[in-house]
Amino acid sequence: MDYLSHLLTLSGIILLACASPGPDFVAVTSHALNDRRSGLFVGLGIASAVLVWAALVILGFGLLVKELLWLYEAIRMAGAVYLVYLGSRMLIGVVKGKYAEQDVAAVSHVGIGQAWRRGFIVGITNPKTATFFATLFVTLLPVGAPSWVYVTVIALVGIVTSLWLCLLASFFSVRRVRSVYAVIRRPVDALMGAALVALGVRMATSR
Repeated sequence: MDYLSHLLTLSGIILLACASPGPDFVAVTSHALNDRRSGLFVGLGIASAVLVWAALVILGFGLLVKELLWLYEAIRMAGAVYLVYLGSRMLIGVVKGKYAEQDVAAVSHVGIGQAWRRGFIVGITNPKTATFFATLFVTLLPVGAPSWVYVTVIALVGIVTSLWLCLLASFFSVRRVRSVYAVIRRPVDALMGAALVALGVRMATSR
């Protein structure tokens, strides 16, 4: 059986899912505007979490999350709380920040380990990723596909997600973009913080 068409279709759908606005987009761009390295490692943390979800779905855990409402709700609420926490920290920074006296490159800089952990937590506490992959794989992967197909799918998930999020972080850390951001830092940070809080609330209240 020719599996190439299935793999190409999966790659395209995964890319479209990555490009859709959501917590991943806000988390990566908000860090990249302050520091490219932080943005890149937040993106890699998210990609690592997505890779874990994809592997778990292949092993059957994704269907378990989809069927066990209490488990889905627990993961979802943890993700909602963390997004609200990140957004609240940004909003507090807006209130307390003295942007005219600070250099953009020096503000909100975090270590690569902390940046990766932030991204990983954002990604791993989004159970919709598991249900998305569970539905996608069941729909598009042929029954009885050889093991190398599943390994390739997991690799594609990691590659596509990492490339997209790293490109996103690189774009928003370009000098010209950051120079514009330096001028309008306060409203942008307020918007990003509010977006994270709103996404957290939406995650907590949606079904």
